[in-house]
Amino acid sequence: MKFIKFLLVIVIVLGAIGYGVYHYGVKFASEKVVDTISSELEESGQMDEIKTTIESDPQLKSFMEEAKTADSSKLPFTTKEEATKVIIQKVGISELNNIRTKVQNGSMTKEQIIQEMEGKLTDEEILALKVIVYKELYK
Repeated sequence: MKFIKFLLVIVIVLGAIGYGVYHYGVKFASEKVVDTISSELEESGQMDEIKTTIESDPQLKSFMEEAKTADSSKLPFTTKEEATKVIIQKVGISELNNIRTKVQNGSMTKEQIIQEMEGKLTDEEILALKVIVYKELYK
């Protein structure tokens, strides 16, 4: 009987530690990703290039127009950190890295990226991402 109690306590403690590591690990990773990408885009001047690309592409421009009229109070998340956490949980870091590699190689188009994200995220989450991107680009 003592062995079962001891084993049960060990399982509960390990479960709590595992949950904590997962919860705070994802939070830490998402904050690190946001900070790194934001600083890289700001320093390299690519933020202006992204704005120009969106404004010159009718499909991307209409995609972003929806963000102007969205009601932020009904969105599942409103910050970059929360968005990153959701994307990491639903898509996965390895899949995001795979998408990044394909985009850099030119083997993945923006339509394919949108389609990939629409398959993994809900409509509300995609709208929330649009709003966050819109706020970041036009703040």
